[in-house]
Amino acid sequence: MNVAQIISAKRDGSELAESDIQQLVAGYATGDVPDYQMAAFAMAVFFQGMTIAETTVLTRAMLDSGEQLDWPTGNPVADKHSTGGIGDKVSIPLAPLLACCGVSVPMISGRGLGITGGTLDKLESIQGYRCDLSLDEFRSVVNFCGCSISGATGAIAPADKKLYALRDVTGTVPSIPMITASILSKKVAEGIDSLVLDVKWGSGAFMKTLERAQELARSLVTVGNQLGVSTTAVITDMNQPLGRMIGNAVEVDESVALLKGEAPTDLTQLTMELCIRILEATGVEPDHNNAAELLQRQIDTGAGLKKLTEMVANHGGNLDATREREKAVDIIADESGFVRRISSDRLGVAVIEMGGGRKQLGDQLNHATGIECLVKIGDEIEQGQPVARLFCDDENVAGYASYLVSAAIGISPIQPDRQPLIVETIK
Repeated sequence: MNVAQIISAKRDGSELAESDIQQLVAGYATGDVPDYQMAAFAMAVFFQGMTIAETTVLTRAMLDSGEQLDWPTGNPVADKHSTGGIGDKVSIPLAPLLACCGVSVPMISGRGLGITGGTLDKLESIQGYRCDLSLDEFRSVVNFCGCSISGATGAIAPADKKLYALRDVTGTVPSIPMITASILSKKVAEGIDSLVLDVKWGSGAFMKTLERAQELARSLVTVGNQLGVSTTAVITDMNQPLGRMIGNAVEVDESVALLKGEAPTDLTQLTMELCIRILEATGVEPDHNNAAELLQRQIDTGAGLKKLTEMVANHGGNLDATREREKAVDIIADESGFVRRISSDRLGVAVIEMGGGRKQLGDQLNHATGIECLVKIGDEIEQGQPVARLFCDDENVAGYASYLVSAAIGISPIQPDRQPLIVETIK
């Protein structure tokens, strides 16, 4: 294998041979291909793209770089994955809700990419929570609790684990083939029967346009089904934060609020919709209304929160322990009118500036920082009204973050139309 020739071929727009992709990925997983060459390859793919055939081979090669789980016959096995958005904490309440309904959820998740937070980073704001379970520990938690959210070990898609971190710091995150391969290599390795994907578009997502989100959704659904997993994608709007909280500890708190029936409407709507899709796909409850009622019972009876508490405890964590927040700083509207835009990407940058996200590989996070967004697009506000709240003890950092948040919220004298949260479903 000549790695330089493979990079050059993709740089020039050629379709790569199956064997070249397989050998490149296998070599990267073992360390024979260094980071600098894989970074060059990732940049070539970013600019030139891949065919569906190449993407399927890349996904399978990442999948085959590690172990693949299987589960005893019994409960259906399913998962959900989001392409990432500001304030998206759906995975945290979704897994226990589905487990309460008899669906096993072995969720291998990731850390923050770019401006979006990672589920693992959020869970690590819980005292004692371990995201580094071995495969045996992961199996044990899923078999005991019905759900587990952990990180990819060296045994599951190791090539993707390395490339995932590399893409974050080389500007190659928004590549449809690499996003497809990254997501599906981990998900198929979980041994699932069904997968529902939340593909986001807008200012707070990697896909800035609806057309790009549709392209990604089609790629994911096509490759997922070719790999033997029943795959559906839901396209959702990320032109404003999901829920109110953005950060790590604050998003866990909002996840707990959902399981108490106290979460913002948009967060609850999307969580329920994705759960319903999985209950339908697995055959646990094919009727939409009956599935919604089944899920609501898990919230009303407290079963969902009890299941999350149980899962956290089996990861070594204590959900009831206090999650620290830093000092609150209000962002005040300097004019009256209607909220016409919320630039979610700027909110994501503000969280990173406060230490809640990474600027480079290996950065340690401050889980106590965050933002509470107090308005939605279309809301009427008065001059002097708080529109957001920062949690940040560092006055210098808070000053710059406040500027970013204030600039992210645009006010207009004319009320804009409210856009639907769920745009389209692709099967």
